[in-house]
Amino acid sequence: MATGPTRTATRSFISPAALLVKVMASSANGDTPRSPTKWAMRRVRTRVFPEPAPATTSRGPIGWVTASSWAGFRPSDNPSTGRGLTPLGTGSGSKGSIGRTLPVAGDGLRGASGAVPRCGIGWPAMTRTLRFSVQASAPRPAAEWREIGRRAEDLGYSALSVSDHLDAEMAPLIALAVTAEATRDLRLTTLVLGNDFRHPLFLAKQAATLDLLSDGRLELGLGAGWKTTDYDQSGIPLDRPGVRIARLAEAVKLLKHCFGEGPFDFEGEHYTVRGYDGQPTCIQSPHPPFLLAGGGRRMLSLAAREADIVGLNANMAAGVIDQRAGATATVEATDEKLGWIREAAGDRLDAIELQTRVHMAQITDDPVGLAELMAPALGLDAEAALATPHVLVGSTGQCEETLLAWRHRWGLTY
Repeated sequence: MATGPTRTATRSFISPAALLVKVMASSANGDTPRSPTKWAMRRVRTRVFPEPAPATTSRGPIGWVTASSWAGFRPSDNPSTGRGLTPLGTGSGSKGSIGRTLPVAGDGLRGASGAVPRCGIGWPAMTRTLRFSVQASAPRPAAEWREIGRRAEDLGYSALSVSDHLDAEMAPLIALAVTAEATRDLRLTTLVLGNDFRHPLFLAKQAATLDLLSDGRLELGLGAGWKTTDYDQSGIPLDRPGVRIARLAEAVKLLKHCFGEGPFDFEGEHYTVRGYDGQPTCIQSPHPPFLLAGGGRRMLSLAAREADIVGLNANMAAGVIDQRAGATATVEATDEKLGWIREAAGDRLDAIELQTRVHMAQITDDPVGLAELMAPALGLDAEAALATPHVLVGSTGQCEETLLAWRHRWGLTY
């Protein structure tokens, strides 16, 4: 996103590996990684590299970092009790820290009468290791595309993701297959595939093939579809959100059958299958991790019940990203989303990895000036824009504080 001609911000580049090492070293809680999950390939190696120059392609430097955003509290604060909540300042360890406590009802801030308890979130203490992904979808020649994957892996990114629209971008599963051939450990993420664009059986075969040929590195991101131009241009009917989400729910069940053993029958409202035996067999067992993402209650509740990774985003019900999306991306809205996830997840809550889509990330010494430029496009003021968990701007120190505060408040680690 352009910063505009009226202000100049000093920018620098930091790799996720370097940032992660600094974050872990500064954590006052002494967090340790969660025990290995059933997806052994999901563990991320921490590698330390010299501070690199920005990755460069024919289109210019790659300067986007997918990470967390500013929650405005110290990592040691307890949002479930309201104890010790203080605004971040120059004493937080960051350079010119931009932290703030937002005036949110029930937010657990310390007022004149003492601590004010939080309302309904109380996220459990998280020990999951932070990891980062980078999204690249624009068409590029093969050599350049392979180099982006290698560079992302060398810089310590956990995953490279590709989106799924009819815009000027590459087909995600084919592009990720080329990345798989060029890399060794980098996770391959579809962020996210529109469910209406592929029958689940054909998608299952493509996904299992990619997982097999990549030695088990696929993260299968799925969504109900939202972008009106995809439907207008293709002629695919754009059903109301409830129908699309119900169809996605069936598709997820069907995909899990496809990744299982032996032939099966399936009879649903949207899909019917007879005697299908899904092949080939995935490397990851029981299947590649499912990533379901959204910004509304029905979508996030489905994700909490079925997904291994739950992605938070603004609500895209309007079919476009414009000022209407901003109100669904605030601190208050994120608190509400986490409440929906917790309610729907039940006993499987601790097994879920929480991910966010960061739409703007920038290392700068003028975060407020940058926020003032980009906030109107989100329908927010500068303060709310800096607080949203979909924007990460500031100095390296501020970003370190952000990552820890976001993990502590919401459990977001991806």
